[in-house]
Amino acid sequence: MTATSHLVTKAIVTGHTRGLGAALVDALLTRGIDVLGLARSNRAPVADAPPLPGSFVEVELDLSDSERLAQWLSGDTLAAFLHGADRALLINNAGTVGPIGPCAVQPPADVARAVTLNVTAPLMLSSAFSAATADVPDRRIAHVSSGAARNPYAGWNIYCATKAALDHHARAAALDGEPGLRVASVAPGVVDTDMQGEIRGIDEARFPLRERFAEMKRTGQLASPEDAADTFAGYLLSDAFGETPTADVRSL
Repeated sequence: MTATSHLVTKAIVTGHTRGLGAALVDALLTRGIDVLGLARSNRAPVADAPPLPGSFVEVELDLSDSERLAQWLSGDTLAAFLHGADRALLINNAGTVGPIGPCAVQPPADVARAVTLNVTAPLMLSSAFSAATADVPDRRIAHVSSGAARNPYAGWNIYCATKAALDHHARAAALDGEPGLRVASVAPGVVDTDMQGEIRGIDEARFPLRERFAEMKRTGQLASPEDAADTFAGYLLSDAFGETPTADVRSL
């Protein structure tokens, strides 16, 4: 689905500098959608990249720092970007898989950072986005979820718990019935990103399923970020988005 010429669509994407986030930005820009990227660093320029229909701006913002995020949200950048939109999108993509391992080996500071990045930041952004788009007739929040939100895995208790939190936020927020607001937590499938490389590099004692993910890489079972992003964006822009609060792109 492409953005129509008369419909002004604007999107915020977190964790936009690499992997699925970078591919989502390109998928949206290709559809003529203006994008605001939020991440702790700017996206590296791509040499000889062709111009895309949508415009792109980015903000350096460490989403694991909730005080800094709250300060940024108290300003006018978000509202200024969204001004004039007929359709507004928020994709909460930024996240971390660590700390990996049983509770006893998890540094408490790492647990706090993961919960802040994976849960606190998306929920803060969702609240601010909903308030800033109160007059936008079509607004949509997409949490990037995971199969780990719906199935427990040894070594991933933090990742499973934080992704499950996003799923349940979507379920509850959908019941609030805010006018024009659709919310869904969407699993993109197993995508060939840096996170997958991190998983394959972890000690098997901390993550017993490591070999399963290594085998998926060896046998070409990982989806490319571009393919996953195209399917994700198509679903986000479709009339079906929000009909169910949780979804998986592999079943669309």
